[in-house]
This record gives sequence, C-alpha cells and structure tokens, in this order.
Amino acid sequence: MRALFVGGLIDNSELDLDGQEPPRHYPPETGSGQSRYRLHAVGRGNGGIACAVYGAPDSDPEEVLRISGERGYSRRFETELQRVD
Repeated sequence: MRALFVGGLIDNSELDLDGQEPPRHYPPETGSGQSRYRLHAVGRGNGGIACAVYGAPDSDPEEVLRISGERGYSRRFETELQRVD
C-alpha cells in the first residue's frame, strides 16, 4: 500500500508500507511519545488497502480530505477514500 502525506515537513510525499493495515500514526514509534502524522483516510481496492492518507498532527481532518481530493488520490488509486476516525 502507498502512504500519502498532507501537511508538515513531508507534505506531498509518498512511501510504500508493508502489512495489511496501515498504522494509526506514522512513524509508529518516534521515541518521544508524540507521533508526527495521523491516519485520516484509506482507499480500499483489489481486496486490500491501496493507499493511506496521513495528515500532520495539527491538520484539520476536513482540510486533509480536501487536499487529498485536489491531488486526485482517489482517481490515481482507482478507489474512494474513506475517512478514518
């Protein structure tokens, strides 16, 4: 699955994630107890999760979804993004 980032230091970056489910926070362990990015949405397709959208900790969830729409993540991965609460 592909991790996509909105806001913060690595805005508009991507990386591959292993596993069946994306972690709630990325990176999962920062050593400080504070995660830098939080999972906001997933796109399911082909029997699993195709992409996971992460937002910086201070990002408004609606803003993360709006920016994801502008960047065409759903179209690119041929899926609908589903908000994760």
